[in-house]
Amino acid sequence: MAYFTPTGFVKVNGEWERTMIYSEREVFTRNGGAYDRGSADAWYGRPAEPHYFTGDTYQSTKIEEVDMSEEEIAAYMAGYNATPFAQKEW
Repeated sequence: MAYFTPTGFVKVNGEWERTMIYSEREVFTRNGGAYDRGSADAWYGRPAEPHYFTGDTYQSTKIEEVDMSEEEIAAYMAGYNATPFAQKEW
């Protein structure tokens, strides 16, 4: 199982490794992806509720936490926790 972080590290079988594999990271960092949605929820001060969209945000099917893999939930949480003190000023 692999967990991606915003700094480009991946946790594989309990060990952190540096990775530059774009195709795998793209799944989690693309617009509407799990990492993207986590970071957006944190930015706008919303509670952590893991989800992602199959395509662009709000323009495609929304996948809720109950239907997400452990990797997808971890990617969402990595995005949510990437900048814990950065939030939009209203």
